[in-house]
Amino acid sequence: MLAASGLAKAYGTRRLFTDVSLNLAPGRKVALVGGNGAGKTTLLEILAGLAEPDAGTVTKPRDARIGYLPQDLSEVSDGTVRQQVISGAGSLAEMAQTLHELEGRLNDPGDRGHDELVARYGEVQARFEQLGGYALEAGAAKILAGLGFSSGDADRPVAELSGGWRMRTALARLLLSEPDILLLDEPTNHLDVDSMAWLERHLAGWRGAVLFVSHDRDFIDAVADCIVELASGEAVAYEGGFAEFVVAREERIRRVEAAAARQAREVARVERFVERFRYKATKARQVQSRVKTLQKLERIQAPSRTDLAARFAFGTPPRSGRVVAELEQASVGYPDGDGPVVSGATLAVERGQTVALVGPNGAGKTTLLKLILGELPPTAGTVRIGGNVRVAAFGQHQADELDPSRRAIEVFSAGIDPGRRNLRTILGAFGFRGDDADRKVAELSGGERTRLVLARLMVEPVNLLVLDEPTNHLDLPSCDILEDALTAYPGTVLLVTHDRHLIRAVSDALIEVRHGRAVWHLGADESVLYPDDPADPSAEIPAEAGAAVGSSTPDGSGAADGSAASRAERRRAGARARAATSGLRRRVADLEQAWAAADAEVAELHLQLSDPAIYDRPEEVHALANAHEAAADRAAALLAQWESSLAELEALD
Repeated sequence: MLAASGLAKAYGTRRLFTDVSLNLAPGRKVALVGGNGAGKTTLLEILAGLAEPDAGTVTKPRDARIGYLPQDLSEVSDGTVRQQVISGAGSLAEMAQTLHELEGRLNDPGDRGHDELVARYGEVQARFEQLGGYALEAGAAKILAGLGFSSGDADRPVAELSGGWRMRTALARLLLSEPDILLLDEPTNHLDVDSMAWLERHLAGWRGAVLFVSHDRDFIDAVADCIVELASGEAVAYEGGFAEFVVAREERIRRVEAAAARQAREVARVERFVERFRYKATKARQVQSRVKTLQKLERIQAPSRTDLAARFAFGTPPRSGRVVAELEQASVGYPDGDGPVVSGATLAVERGQTVALVGPNGAGKTTLLKLILGELPPTAGTVRIGGNVRVAAFGQHQADELDPSRRAIEVFSAGIDPGRRNLRTILGAFGFRGDDADRKVAELSGGERTRLVLARLMVEPVNLLVLDEPTNHLDLPSCDILEDALTAYPGTVLLVTHDRHLIRAVSDALIEVRHGRAVWHLGADESVLYPDDPADPSAEIPAEAGAAVGSSTPDGSGAADGSAASRAERRRAGARARAATSGLRRRVADLEQAWAAADAEVAELHLQLSDPAIYDRPEEVHALANAHEAAADRAAALLAQWESSLAELEALD
């Protein structure tokens, strides 16, 4: 469907990548990963036809349609959300607009040519119905609901929306248009866990080709059947999900390191020979031969593991009181709002805990953080902050507010007393090594800007760290290091993120913000991260809100009454069922892929056996026949396993 061959791109002396080739077939789901600044966005822009490569070609069928979602929107669209989404349907959207205009003219008694208008309306309406036009609005409504829009949001002007909701509108428009090739650059950056779960299911069933950039490994695992890593200027493809990618990548790095070591030993041996016999006339020919060999030798470059990620580190924070923040029947809202955004919150955060706030966008997670930090007063109830609490906060849009004309080292060192510390060394530990520290903010990628802000935040010790979507635009290696740092961090952390892997890895508890309530969950409850039916309020709001220090009852069971316990048990059962079916779905997909490969091998061997010329070489015929029989047996066994697993999955479903 889309093929790229030998792509290369550089900006000045900075080479992004060379000789990149990939193929996107119908139904193929490919995740593109790599470090910040590796060229992932540039590669997507080249494939989308928005940028030209320095070398190489991109080919696709003439009638194939490409849909591209950038990381950031440069223009604000006109019209309402519904109009903007439906406009993605192309000719159908134009026909819908024509029908609307004709209806207006038919309702105007002063409009002449009534009979002609009726005939024209009938023609357009028949064609519109034949092409499934009347399902447009229903399809748009379904996609908007999946991406978290309420029914009332559909008629809001796009210009009134925040940047994150505009991105969702653009994504909904793209999905409704159903292009043959879907290119998505960080599509999950502005989604909450509910919308991400919906998008995973939607893309998993996508019939066209999908190439997407993401740092969310849960999302990658749910959608991708292949991962392409862009690193050190080259693209390497790995079949399977994220777990398979990590293992295969580590094996490849070990192989390359071993090959580089063997080559280095051989080069050293040859250099010793040249040095030893350089001035011996009897060895002149051998010396020259070896010198030429060394000159022509293509050196194997082992991947530098130190360049795979930034290294985040925290100082030792001062000791705070045992209870860092405590809310008792607290409500919060805005003066110009219709009512409280969050009400009746009762919970306590203790020293050393890492607590993640989860829930749909717009539910009030950031508002609750502002209440805890004292930026908003409670409209009811009480909020108490513990003694000796020192706060550092990372905001969602902090990275976008940096002065583009300043250098990275200037942003990092502003207001810091270096003392005996070398600030360039510290900044280098965050991935800005050597000349990178002198790059201007305008030259940095979104992930590099985020990393710079996090570096500035972490350089001085605090005991309460508030992170609001810190992983947006961060690359996967940097997310791994952030995870390690948060795990080792001795202070208290309040974390808002849609990265479910990070939540599971570092969180001691969750605060679920939904439907105006803030509910405490001890541990990283899978049923909260993967809600069965987030649209059903009764399934999400217990009879009593919240818990003090992780429990809502004296025995710490977390159940306010029998009905809440029953709901919790149903959630846990749902989580267990999802875990069971998730592994089985992956097994079905793997078996289907293995069977397809084995079947292709059978077909290839059969084709070779069909060649009359092969029978002039009896020994080859015998070997081919044995190979064909073995491949056929293997394909039959894989097919039987696939059918059995598929039946088991259907029974579970």
